Amino acid sequence: MDLDVFVTAHRAEWDRLDHLLRRGRRLTGAEADELVALYQRTATHLSLLQSSVPDPMLTARLTQLIARARATVTGTRRASWRDAADFLTAGFPAAVYRARHWWIPTAILSTLLAALIGWWIGGHPEVQSALGAQADLREMTRPGGQYETYYSSHPAASFSAQVWTNNAQAAALCLVLGAFLGLPVLLILFTNMLNVGVGIGLMASAGRLDVFLGLILPHGLLELTAVFVAAGTGLRLGWTVIDPGPTTRRAALAQQGRAAIGMAIGLALVLFLSGLIEGFVTPSGLPTWARITIGIGAELAFLAYVYVLGGRAARAGATGDVAEADRTAELPTAA
Repeated sequence: MDLDVFVTAHRAEWDRLDHLLRRGRRLTGAEADELVALYQRTATHLSLLQSSVPDPMLTARLTQLIARARATVTGTRRASWRDAADFLTAGFPAAVYRARHWWIPTAILSTLLAALIGWWIGGHPEVQSALGAQADLREMTRPGGQYETYYSSHPAASFSAQVWTNNAQAAALCLVLGAFLGLPVLLILFTNMLNVGVGIGLMASAGRLDVFLGLILPHGLLELTAVFVAAGTGLRLGWTVIDPGPTTRRAALAQQGRAAIGMAIGLALVLFLSGLIEGFVTPSGLPTWARITIGIGAELAFLAYVYVLGGRAARAGATGDVAEADRTAELPTAA
């Protein structure tokens, strides 16, 4: 393609589109139709330039022109309460459901890792000695020790807020850092499972594993599930960098990235609920069976939410991505 000839042939169309855009709302019906036609042709021109002879200055001009034209053609749409309702009843659960092939294996392998670490620490006194002095370890695991008083060390409301903030940050990091081939996500997962495994091993060696599980299960089931969902989604985002599928890598990453942002918002709400359980239920005077029952109930409710509402929405075509009208227009690519 001869760039000079191409520009000469189509410059009048671009100038005309720019002129119509400057007219704004004062267009006649015929001019509005002309604007739409010029917008479509200019988008095709930009695609041809990008695939044949990309010129930075001309590409930038046409990109800006197309963005202005698209905003004029489609108009602006304000978010409403209906958007929030659709997100909670369809978009978010569908995104979690569609990512299940990533976060379920992540959950299984991570749980096995935590159990293995716990077994290794609990059955090897030399490993426990490497973690700390025996007197300090006894202080942590004794009745009324640090493992038990941790959940009641602060007022319930402030403790819930602190826990929610920390867990939401961990989930957000898994989602954001997934783009780096998923490697930081594996580190975050390992750190979390190491902490859980150390607690299991030390409390098991003290003969108080039942107490530890009674403290961690009420909130930990839902909390860890949310972390596993975030990690699985981050790993899927990292795999998209390697294998974008039938679309371009840029388009695939854009789609997965938008879904990950929505996932972060939804998981923040899930972690808020687990934080409330950790702040008000875990340290409460309820019997252990009652606290664990509440945790299991919250976990089953979340899974039902994902598999019933999310499965139905996913089968209806929901992906967790933003509505098509709100996405950036994707230009055709050369074969």
